[in-house]
Amino acid sequence: MKNIRNFSIIAHIDHGKSTLADRMIQLCNQVSEREFKNQLLDNMDIERERGITIKSQTICLKYTANDGNIYFLNLVDTPGHVDFSYEVSRALASCEGALLLVDAAQGVEAQTLANLYLAMENDLEIIPVINKIDLPSAEPDKVLFQVEEDLGLDSEIAQLCSAKNGTGVDKILESIVNHLPSPTGDPALPLQALIFDANYDSFRGTIISCRIINGTINTGDTVTFMSTGAQYRVEEVGLFKLKREPQKCLSAGQVGYIIAGIKTVHDAKPGDTITRADKPCSEPLEGFKEIQPVVFSSIYPISTDEYEDLAAALEKLQLNDAALTFQKDSSAALGFGFRCGFLGLLHLEVVQERLEREFDISLILTVPSVRYKFYLSDSKELYVDNPAYFPEPANISRIEEPFIKASILIPERYMGAVMTLCMERRGENTSYNYPTPGRIDFTCELPLSEVVYDFYDRLKSITQGYGSFDYELIDYRQSDLVKLDILVNGESVDALSQLVHRSSARNRGLNACERLKEEIPRQMFKIAIQAAIGGTIIARTNVSAMRKDVTAKCYGGDITRKRKLLEKQKAGKKRMKTVGNVDIPQNAFLAVLKSENS
Repeated sequence: MKNIRNFSIIAHIDHGKSTLADRMIQLCNQVSEREFKNQLLDNMDIERERGITIKSQTICLKYTANDGNIYFLNLVDTPGHVDFSYEVSRALASCEGALLLVDAAQGVEAQTLANLYLAMENDLEIIPVINKIDLPSAEPDKVLFQVEEDLGLDSEIAQLCSAKNGTGVDKILESIVNHLPSPTGDPALPLQALIFDANYDSFRGTIISCRIINGTINTGDTVTFMSTGAQYRVEEVGLFKLKREPQKCLSAGQVGYIIAGIKTVHDAKPGDTITRADKPCSEPLEGFKEIQPVVFSSIYPISTDEYEDLAAALEKLQLNDAALTFQKDSSAALGFGFRCGFLGLLHLEVVQERLEREFDISLILTVPSVRYKFYLSDSKELYVDNPAYFPEPANISRIEEPFIKASILIPERYMGAVMTLCMERRGENTSYNYPTPGRIDFTCELPLSEVVYDFYDRLKSITQGYGSFDYELIDYRQSDLVKLDILVNGESVDALSQLVHRSSARNRGLNACERLKEEIPRQMFKIAIQAAIGGTIIARTNVSAMRKDVTAKCYGGDITRKRKLLEKQKAGKKRMKTVGNVDIPQNAFLAVLKSENS
């Protein structure tokens, strides 16, 4: 065990985690030149296209140190985006140490701090690594000062490197061997293994990623999952190399996988403890805290025949992505679907894209909303995240909405623009300090519903990509909310309803009407698109009718003949309007999700 090191790479978005992992894999000769490709551990198409890591991935590296000993380094590459911080927290539970990567040009950013606190909560040994020292704008000395002052880490053990061209990566590997502790645990004790991830293989069933805390697990053992009491016979255990590599056994301190013919997705919950059926451990390990989704949206299949496929797809995806929650839902306009909870808008986009690509299902999403707290006049409390369940306004005594504390790190020159953006979004209790000359740490309390809509995109555009943003939920505060209904040809479309603050209801209503006007095809009669609060119409646009030239056959002659034909057409259009149905195309639902600026 003294030759094992379990460590994770954590950092802000785009600070070079996956590139550093690539160089380490190459240095340890885990991959031939012919098989190598960039972002080696990112095996999803979406990860490669967007250049981000979504799933944390594990690989076991065999490293010969300068002292001649062979070490086994279990590396976990983690995501950097705030929406996937739950992945990071689960990955850190399987480690004893972490490399905290900081960009030599950008310095310490919002997620750098957030991930550092996560690592500290898990009592990990941290090695600071300053990456991208080859950039013309790199200021490693200034960043080392930031690491010492802002993060309180020892800059003596900090390593300088360029993951892109491989400079200094060998020193990082030596530092891991010398500074990170080896795992603790006793192979002679009863088996205790923590499940920190799982994914579904259509041939082998559920493949569990686990960290062995105590004891040993062999092929052929019968194991018990302590939360469900289910028992399985182990078919295969092994280590994560580039491909799964079977072993005879896994013992205390190792990170590996277990295949035990687990057919149902629900049985392998991350955070559960695995023990042997014949010699169980006395108590389960402490699992992970339940994740609280913050953004809610309903997902419907375009074709009602695909409902069962969507249900199966969501179950498989939930195993792979424990932060996703869902329950059954239905809509008059769209039929049966699921109400899903996400950690943010990027998480929502990624889930939508994975469902469409990996499971080949065409989807419609409703407008994202957050969870509000309603206090009714009969002193009941009610949580509502779906506009369909908005109580009668007469029964509501007060409404509260969730507020977040946003931490925004920006260069000094963008202070005015960011302050204006926060004020537009009903920000309050703003404060700022200067962690280093020329950079501002701006904190502000904002309603979560304003952030969910398009806050992050706007922040990135007004700061030209230099702004970084992190947030935490703080509390619920009283608010003046209304239900905004969208009416098409006098009929309310429940899938387009949204809960909004009264001050922004008119703008949101106008935006939705204008977007729908562009998307709904013209009919033979005029279509009114209206936004309403209760019985009050607050915005309206019309889709003008297609007009057939009924007087084309009248050339010359009496004007009354033309008038008679036009009156007849007018009466026909009026009758058509009362009985005609307007089919709303799928892209109209997606268009309403976009803001005025996108």
